[in-house]
Amino acid sequence: MNIIVVGSGGREHTICWKLAQSSIVDKIVVVPGNGGTANENKCVNINPENCDYLVKGENPYVQIAKHENCRMAVIGPEDPLAEGLADEFWKGEIPCVGPKYAAAQLEASKDLSKGFMKKYGVACPSSETFVNKDAACEYIKKHGAPIVVKADGLAAGKGVVVAATVEDAIAAVEDMMGNGKVGDAGKKLVIEDYLEGVEISVLAAVSVTPEYAVQGSATIVPFLPARDHKRLMDGAKGPNTGGMGAVCPLDDVTDKMMAQFDKDILQPTLNGLIKEKFDYRGFIFFGVMLTKQGPKLLEYNVRLGDPETQAVLPLMDFDFAAMCTAILNGTLKDFDFKWKPGYQVAPVVVSGGYPAAYKKGCEININQALIDMSGAKVFIAGAVTGRRGNKDLLTSGGRVLACSAYGATFKEAWSKAYQGVSAIKFENCFFRKDIGLPGAAESGKL
Repeated sequence: MNIIVVGSGGREHTICWKLAQSSIVDKIVVVPGNGGTANENKCVNINPENCDYLVKGENPYVQIAKHENCRMAVIGPEDPLAEGLADEFWKGEIPCVGPKYAAAQLEASKDLSKGFMKKYGVACPSSETFVNKDAACEYIKKHGAPIVVKADGLAAGKGVVVAATVEDAIAAVEDMMGNGKVGDAGKKLVIEDYLEGVEISVLAAVSVTPEYAVQGSATIVPFLPARDHKRLMDGAKGPNTGGMGAVCPLDDVTDKMMAQFDKDILQPTLNGLIKEKFDYRGFIFFGVMLTKQGPKLLEYNVRLGDPETQAVLPLMDFDFAAMCTAILNGTLKDFDFKWKPGYQVAPVVVSGGYPAAYKKGCEININQALIDMSGAKVFIAGAVTGRRGNKDLLTSGGRVLACSAYGATFKEAWSKAYQGVSAIKFENCFFRKDIGLPGAAESGKL
């Protein structure tokens, strides 16, 4: 079977790497892909700009999929999902792993998402929505701080501010709604209560359609809990980023906590997807705060998280492509999920200056012998092939790569991951040295 994967990040490289391990997969067409997928087993990158067979006015992804005889599509990033690309694949008779347009708005609109949570009793922090800057500022003054300000729309990870003071919160409102810092995403704001606790990420497979609901096969199956480290510097200090590294599973997450997550967040979410008659066949990301009052949902993402994917997928001891097939055909409830018993640690190496301005086009030097000794896997995020061919990698983004390693113990996984990181060099490269260690995660009092 040939599969088309849409995206160009570290999440997509990891998905392609995992799909390539399946005996039922012959070829993976990555549109547009990156420097990692260019070298990955069974993968070929295709840039729509280089396809002379595309017909103007027709969806280029669907045309490429048909031209390459693809029998399945997997959409990685949020933007194409929010724009309805899954619908286009299904119209083109190509089964697609990724929610259709209506369900994808659970990530595209924070206001819609909060309305869904409240409607179906999903445990979450209290919030109010504003379209008027002055009204938002007055609410903040009355409410006090700390408080969380969120842009309603997609903002590439830059639309959430956890404000420690009223002044910081008002400045965030001014930035988003007054100065247009996040574009149209900031025309509407969700202002949310701040929660004390420890944050975790729960990725999950979803197979929900009106038909599956009638059959009783609609389901959400959670993966092992993971944690992303958002702050730039060690000790959870510095500005927020798209993610400086991830670890999976988590020793501080108990079976009791996960049972409560299932009762208060997952099952109400599943009920809501069914009641709304969504066609949601793909993945979901639960951003969860573990509080003294139990788990509370901070946000939905309608796809796999990045860099959590780089820590979770390597622990899967099952056929990823077969799981995708089960998502699509309504048999996910009966799929046999098996997990490796150890740990995965995946620190991210970024360009100097990130998350602000950074230089691109830096040559990446990888000591492959040292990588092989560590047993780590390098997942490329922001790098492209250079002029000397596929093995010549140049930086093209802020988050350049993740170095993911497995160990029977956390200590072993951590040591191997950082041994791998030591084998990677490029100009002004930067990484946190404490991914997964005590004190590394953002947390309040639990």
